[in-house]
Amino acid sequence: MQTWNKLLEIRKQRGAGYIVLIDPDKLSLEDNIRLAVQAENEDADCIFIGGSLLKIPFFDELVKQIKSVVDIPVVIFPGGIQQISRYADAILFMSVISGRNADLLIGQHVIAAPIIKMINLEAIPTGYMLIESGRMTSAEFMSNTKPIPRDKPDIAVAHALAAEYLGMKLVYLEAGSGAIHPVSDEMIRAVARTSNLPVIVGGGITTPEIAYQKVAAGASFIVTGNVLEKEPGDGLIQNFAKAIHQ
Repeated sequence: MQTWNKLLEIRKQRGAGYIVLIDPDKLSLEDNIRLAVQAENEDADCIFIGGSLLKIPFFDELVKQIKSVVDIPVVIFPGGIQQISRYADAILFMSVISGRNADLLIGQHVIAAPIIKMINLEAIPTGYMLIESGRMTSAEFMSNTKPIPRDKPDIAVAHALAAEYLGMKLVYLEAGSGAIHPVSDEMIRAVARTSNLPVIVGGGITTPEIAYQKVAAGASFIVTGNVLEKEPGDGLIQNFAKAIHQ
């Protein structure tokens, strides 16, 4: 519960938290480590590590090295059971609740649970919803599920309530890597007002201004990934952090 409590404290103290997502496949080991250090130096609150695929053979080593150079929480954002490491602070124990793929609702979890227990890794139960973004994303293709239409906030609300009643701790609204459209403010607002769960929002958040809009709509945590891989210049992470920490 230690990492989970830290995330709640971040939300309480800063209004909303900023999370930098590191996809192991997108950059070299060295560049991923540099990005993690930059994220902490420029006031990000947490690092997520993971992706839809995993082509590299050194996931465990990447998590270990990142954890050795930063003090902010390092949380696994798993694209599959091969993305588990004893060196992380926690793992999002995610069910893709927007889809009806039983393997991603419970199947993979049954395989992963004994491993997580054995290495004493903190698990944070998370209801993960793919939201239509204007293009097919890697997450949509790999999960073999349909996203929730971006103009149907009532459907997202119903799923968020189900996640809450099932005992999950977070709800994650995900437009996906490379999304054309981020999750709409209307959907974020509806979910945040109806459910008691903290809301994570990611995908298609390409500017600090967009990040601010999502926080104003009710997001508790904002995740950026792609935009930092393309343009991680000095100050960009800091600008996102300033916009989110309102």
